[in-house]
Amino acid sequence: MSAEEPQEQQDDEDLQYFVRIGQTDLDGTKSVERSLTEMNGIGRRTARLIAAEAGVDRTATFGRLDDDVIDEVVEIVENYADEVPNWLNNRQEDFYSGETTHQIGNDLQLTRQHDINRMKMIDSYKGTRHKRGQKVRGQRTKSTGRTEGTIGVNVEEIREEQAEEAAAEEDEGE
Repeated sequence: MSAEEPQEQQDDEDLQYFVRIGQTDLDGTKSVERSLTEMNGIGRRTARLIAAEAGVDRTATFGRLDDDVIDEVVEIVENYADEVPNWLNNRQEDFYSGETTHQIGNDLQLTRQHDINRMKMIDSYKGTRHKRGQKVRGQRTKSTGRTEGTIGVNVEEIREEQAEEAAAEEDEGE
């Protein structure tokens, strides 16, 4: 047992617990594929493609990779839109610029918010649904998505009211 403990300590010294890509800190204790999927705009398929492009084993621990390899992965993530076909990007033919890009991290959240605000301003159907806080993508709303109060009969509340009335009648009767 004692022979294994120093080996584990040396491995922990080589491990980077956080790997920074853009404005996002990724977990260095997880595999490359799993760490990349924690970033907004990168799913499992995209993470697998990035690992293959960098020539990295996707199951390798991200924090144990050499700095050169990590820098290569970061560069591939930042230039992902240039590496893949247009249909694989998440922002095709942007409304304002007309370009096809792949947004990641906070940029993706900002562009989504801008799109929602634009829909609200022009009063499109989806925009009005967003304004009202209702479901936007055609889901059923008759029985789900209710945010206001309770539905149907609240038996406990009725029993409490009846108990209060009974107590009031007893007080009057005495």
